[in-house]
Amino acid sequence: MPQPSSFDIDRRLESISRMGDPLERLAAEIPWELFRPLLEKVHEKERKSAAGRKPLDVVLMFKILILQSLYNLADEAIEYQIRDRLSFMRFLGLQLCDNVPDCTTVWRFRERLKELELIKPLFDRFGDYLAQAGLQARNGQIIDASIVHAPIQRNSRDENRRINAGEVPEDWDEHKRRQKDTDARWTKKHGKSYFGYKNHIDVDAEHKLIRDYETTAANVHDSQVFDDIIDPENADPQVWADSAYRSEATEAALSGAGYESHICEKGQSNQPLSDEQQAANRRRSKVRSRVEHIFGFQQNSMGGKLIRTIGKARAEVKIGCMNLTYNLMRYLQLTKPKVAAPALA
Repeated sequence: MPQPSSFDIDRRLESISRMGDPLERLAAEIPWELFRPLLEKVHEKERKSAAGRKPLDVVLMFKILILQSLYNLADEAIEYQIRDRLSFMRFLGLQLCDNVPDCTTVWRFRERLKELELIKPLFDRFGDYLAQAGLQARNGQIIDASIVHAPIQRNSRDENRRINAGEVPEDWDEHKRRQKDTDARWTKKHGKSYFGYKNHIDVDAEHKLIRDYETTAANVHDSQVFDDIIDPENADPQVWADSAYRSEATEAALSGAGYESHICEKGQSNQPLSDEQQAANRRRSKVRSRVEHIFGFQQNSMGGKLIRTIGKARAEVKIGCMNLTYNLMRYLQLTKPKVAAPALA
């Protein structure tokens, strides 16, 4: 069998480009060096000696995490796909002869981001870039939350009772504790049970970019995070949210802070919404529903809202990466050159 030449590889990549490789534009138009000053902290810990292999480039490793989020791949799967797919290699700037970081290296890099609590600063760094690029938060903000699934834990009732009380069962050895997620929780939505975490986001109504987020266990009510993620930098005081956020305290707080509330009203079993209130909710939902486009993209275009990690600290890294990846892709959509319509004959 003839060995492929560099010309053959280039020709294959050209055909991939013609078919529309989203990673090609992602690699070219995102200012990846923007993240380097923060990422360099990963290698700041003192090395015992200068011997051994030099650490891999931090921007390369960060781009691997973005690939993981974009396609929702496990560590073993991302290593395989980088080795197997030319489009992944091109995105990372790797040649066939280059070393590919293995799954353990990817895990360790993500662990360092967790230890240094760097994901939120990285998210905010890109947020600053968006503002400088003219994509400031405008036209008000939309607040909502979505469940992010985590691996279900098979515990006994007594073990679950202890975990919910903030305890760790005494008979769990160290190995078992490492395999058990004691931070994720069960919740119900529309009569179905879900286990995991929640991704609470604040989105600007004009650009549909995520401006802030928080990660909690799935059983935390949406309204408990409302004050933490509302964006004071949005140029418009209007705020949209669904009826889960509606309360007299929230309405009073928003009014006192100068915001204009468009939170949907909720009816009671003994006091249903009037026709006028229902019509007002429909008007609010026309704007509020824009946030569903974000959750839909994360679910359908990014391989689903599922994490494979254990513990809240690791969930924060994965969910933060998921939100940052969405913003990167949304930026490409917002800055996509408009194709002029053909002139009429």
